[in-house]
Amino acid sequence: MSIEKMRRTYSLSGLDKKDVDPDPMVQFDRWFKQATESRPAEWFEPNAMTLSTADPSGRVSSRIVLLKQVKEGEFYFFTNYDSIKGKQLASNPHAALCFFWPHLERQVRLEGSVRKAHRDEAVEYFHSRPRASQLGALVSQQSSEVASRMELETRMEALVVEHEGREIPCPENWGGYAVKPTWIEFWQGRPSRLHDRIAYQPQSDLGWQVIRLSP
Repeated sequence: MSIEKMRRTYSLSGLDKKDVDPDPMVQFDRWFKQATESRPAEWFEPNAMTLSTADPSGRVSSRIVLLKQVKEGEFYFFTNYDSIKGKQLASNPHAALCFFWPHLERQVRLEGSVRKAHRDEAVEYFHSRPRASQLGALVSQQSSEVASRMELETRMEALVVEHEGREIPCPENWGGYAVKPTWIEFWQGRPSRLHDRIAYQPQSDLGWQVIRLSP
């Protein structure tokens, strides 16, 4: 397999400063709706995003998580606070997110500060999840070593019996994070690798400055 020969030409559309909304959250909502409405297959998850976090030494970890809410200028995801990402965010509350929608030849990249979601927000979302997912959150001690798959399945079976007919409590070490962007970039693939990159950077209390970046 010749990896260096793997390439495609991007030519679906362009992106110009005059075409984007002055508010990056409005622009994101516009692109997200287009990604959702034009999803190429049932398996495609337009809310899947790469989350990158780092510990105080600068060691970076990345993984795919799901965007679950966008409100009041913040991007929300939910997870186990004792996970690697949770521990890194506890010591370094900054993160980067990246959405990739290949069928539209688009990316959205953002950087920002991170805070824990309010407990009532976490509990409300937890109880909106499928019951099996709620039980899974109780089973998993995320990122800790486990002896075998059977160990997890045995825990799951026990919890199914224990909580039969009862509401499943949201674990104290499970909840949400809200990422408040300090930089947002919208990327549109173009021919000859001369991609369009439109970025938003904050201007103190004056809103956002929209700039074009070299590809």
